[in-house]
Amino acid sequence: MTAARPADPPAEDLSRLAALHGVATSYSPSPGRTVPASVTAVTLALAALGVDAGSPQAVRAALDAREAELRARLLPPTLVRWGDGEVPAALAALPEGTRLSVETEQGETRTARTGPPGSSGRAGSPGSPGSPAAAPGPSGPSGAPGPSGDGDGLAGLPPGVHRLTATAPDGRTARSYLVVAPPRLPAPPGRSYGLLVQLYSLLSRRSWGMGDLGDLGELTAWVGRTLGAGFVQVNPLHAAVPGAPTDPSPYRPSSRRFPDPVHLRVEDVPEFAHVDDPGRVRGLLERAARLRDSVLEKDALIDRDAVWDLKREALGLIREVPLGPGRRAAYCDYLAAQGQALEDHATWCALAEVHGSDWHRWPAGLRDPRSAETARARRDLMDRVDFHSWLAWLTESQLAAAQHTARASGMQVGIVHDLAVGVHPGGADAWAQRDHFAAGMSVGAPPDAFNARGQDWGLPPWRPDRLAESGYAPFRDLLRALFRYAGALRIDHVMGLFRLWWVPQGHPPTEGTYVRYDAEAMLAVLVLEASRAGAVVIGEDLGTVEPGVREALRERGVLGTSVLWFERDWEGDGRPLPPERWREDCLATATTHDLPPTAARLTGEHVELRAGLGLLTRPAEEERAEAAADTGEWLGLLARLGLLHGGGGSDASSEEAEIQALYRYLLATPARMVGIWLPDALGDRRPQNLPGTWDQYPNWRLPIADAEGRPATLERLAASPRLRALIEALRG
Repeated sequence: MTAARPADPPAEDLSRLAALHGVATSYSPSPGRTVPASVTAVTLALAALGVDAGSPQAVRAALDAREAELRARLLPPTLVRWGDGEVPAALAALPEGTRLSVETEQGETRTARTGPPGSSGRAGSPGSPGSPAAAPGPSGPSGAPGPSGDGDGLAGLPPGVHRLTATAPDGRTARSYLVVAPPRLPAPPGRSYGLLVQLYSLLSRRSWGMGDLGDLGELTAWVGRTLGAGFVQVNPLHAAVPGAPTDPSPYRPSSRRFPDPVHLRVEDVPEFAHVDDPGRVRGLLERAARLRDSVLEKDALIDRDAVWDLKREALGLIREVPLGPGRRAAYCDYLAAQGQALEDHATWCALAEVHGSDWHRWPAGLRDPRSAETARARRDLMDRVDFHSWLAWLTESQLAAAQHTARASGMQVGIVHDLAVGVHPGGADAWAQRDHFAAGMSVGAPPDAFNARGQDWGLPPWRPDRLAESGYAPFRDLLRALFRYAGALRIDHVMGLFRLWWVPQGHPPTEGTYVRYDAEAMLAVLVLEASRAGAVVIGEDLGTVEPGVREALRERGVLGTSVLWFERDWEGDGRPLPPERWREDCLATATTHDLPPTAARLTGEHVELRAGLGLLTRPAEEERAEAAADTGEWLGLLARLGLLHGGGGSDASSEEAEIQALYRYLLATPARMVGIWLPDALGDRRPQNLPGTWDQYPNWRLPIADAEGRPATLERLAASPRLRALIEALRG
């Protein structure tokens, strides 16, 4: 493939072709500044979408073909209707007399026919389907089964993803998906505060070397019943890619669709009590205690691989215990409900045990999940396939039990789960859904004021065209699975519902470009599935957010995320934003897993940590001065508002008072949800993740600790006077 030099601006034909496929030819790294995208990036992004743009002749041919396709088609592959709101523009533009038939998700069939201009309905010319022209509002009576001339004979459809067939008078036929979603999600039930915690970091005296789902149940029961919390937010619990060592980041999983069994509380599996080998059980428990104590008492890092080796051995013993009739029936129901998705996931897990965890390096026949070779391998490995299916069932059962415990404790929301922005390219989802992923592309972020080199996250993006052609089936299935055990869902980098920065493999992030998704369809599916589950949705909308995104999310009832240190009057004097000017529809926090704990920021230790690792881009004196000025402004505002009780010194009690004041400030905002970073309650200084590092810092492997760096168990947390004082300050 040939392409112009990366610095060359795209030609007019290439720009038009890219626009018709949702590929950007420029981007804005800062307000008022527009930069052309690399021609190479645009060309390769189009190639990943199946469009040849490698020469001027190929561009011209592809452009002609795309324009002809759009002129000829009756409907786009997916349409959206918000309740009984406006008729989708593409439906309004159908030729007069077009017959419509809808097979609803609920099994009903409805038909209608478009009417002539000037009637109670509206006839349109074929036009360009999906054009941005405003669609007319519904008119006439709501539709009923049978032909209708009112132009909106499909009003009153139930929420769901339905199949729509349109047949024009000239014989042209189109089949589309019609997503009917509630206009917006309801607001969270009341106003609440809750805890934010990385589950692996919260060990109890029953943990096997890392926090588990039993610990999550204990935490929710305690803070719900005793402290009045409304939710607990955890890190992604998605299935990881096994390795040596396993990547500890929860944000680059093998599968977002299925959870990781490393989070299982082994003793809570009912069959564990019936293992007929007391000597081996005793040995497993002794090894688990040593693994736990090495983290809590000997400053060892959390070793996910050692934990899984131990649990896998224990689970192998448990599996020898036959399931009782009721448990067997429940397991069979789970297998039937999960169907092909679970079979694919379990097959990948079994094949990874034999061939390694990157399916690109497997024998050629096994790289296709639908090949005859894969079918034979699945039969040969059926016992291991069933083992991994059983693990998924056990883990989802404990996840559901944890959410049940949370709600039974009085929590309004319960557990907030975290949806990572993507998956590992060699993992189970990328293998099972390979046709939905853009080959040769990785998701990242463009250069901006914070990172001149841009970012490459190493996650393959979904193809927007394939999503639309499937009625967003992978996205629907993913959401439906997570909402089974979530009171709320946090969506990492929620801007990805609108567009993602695609980086061609082998190229730096600076040579990427944005590719747009059908945000209305993505939002409709999200609102539909969340409303069915009665769940709250929180979008992580930090960083560079294009105009209109936050407004679109707010319109549909999706909460945003506001972090205290970033909330300043950026359009005015740049000072800290007064609490009354914060938005209401958000989760307000003091920090996140990617930012310094509050104690480290107050003391300036976050600057010293980065300086010691050589991560500063300016002289340390400048960084220290800026950090001190930033902290000083906030503390000054807290004092003026009367929220700082006893601050101003440098001792531990003063630091504790300042942390309490910052959380009082969050409570003074109108935010519907206020989140406490659990390490803040003990004065922990260490970030769980330090962006820009790999092996220089123990990312995702630290237990929660106190101000002196001593690991703290769940039992110690529950008895901590400092934590209780913070909660009382917040509740008061």
